[in-house]
Amino acid sequence: MKIDEILKRLENIKIDERHEIVGYLTQAVGGKGILFPHNLMTKDKTIYDFTSYEKLLKSNKISPNDAYVYVKIDYFTGYNPTDYFYYPFLVNSYLLPYAYLSKLGLKADLYHIAPTTGLKYVTVVGKFLGINHIVVEVADIDNVAANTHLPTLIHGDVRNKHIDDEVDKILSGFLSQKLFAGYDFIEAGNIISRYYRKHDTSLAKDVEAIKDAYNRIFQPFRIEYHLNTKQFVV
Repeated sequence: MKIDEILKRLENIKIDERHEIVGYLTQAVGGKGILFPHNLMTKDKTIYDFTSYEKLLKSNKISPNDAYVYVKIDYFTGYNPTDYFYYPFLVNSYLLPYAYLSKLGLKADLYHIAPTTGLKYVTVVGKFLGINHIVVEVADIDNVAANTHLPTLIHGDVRNKHIDDEVDKILSGFLSQKLFAGYDFIEAGNIISRYYRKHDTSLAKDVEAIKDAYNRIFQPFRIEYHLNTKQFVV
C-alpha cells in the first residue's frame, strides 16, 4: 500500500505530525523486507538504520539536527507476546534513556546512542506475523523524559560527550523508579507478563493500575493496523 493510501485511511483520526509518522512506519514495516531493530527517521521521513546514520554523521552528510524520530522495530513469528502488544514502551524499558541521551547530543559506542539533537519523538513498532498485525506507539520524547525524571537522573552523571562508562548507572537509576503504581519497570513488566502470558487473573487490579500509569507517563499515540483487512484501529 502506498503512503498516500495509508494516510487517506487515517483521515478520520485527529491529524497531527504523529499521524504522518505512523503512516510512513506502517508502510515501511508492512512491506516484505525486514528492517533493523534500531533506526532513526529524519525530518524528510527517511529511515536509516543506526549504523548507517552514524556513518553519515561521521562523513558530515547528515546533521544531528536532521534526526526526528527514534524508531525501535521488532518482528514476531510463531507467537504473539501480548505484554509487548499492549505495553511496548514498558517492555522496551531501555529505549527512552537511549533516545533521550541521543537527543542531548551524546555518544556511546556500546549502546544505540548517537547525537540526534533534532529528535522529537520516540516510537516502538511491532509486527506480529502470526496475526498479521502491526502496532505502533509514538511518544513525545521531552514529555516522557520529564514524566520519568530523566533530566534529573542524568544531571551530574555525564562528564563528556562519550558516555559508555555512565550508561549503566543511568539505566539502573531509571529502571529502579517506582513509576507504575508503586512498581518499578522490572516489577511492572513481570506483573504484566504473568497476567497476559500465564493468565494470572489475581493481578487484574495491579494491571489496571499499571495501565493507567503507563498511559499517563507515555501518553502514546497508538495505532494498530491489520495487514489482511488493511484497516486501522486507534
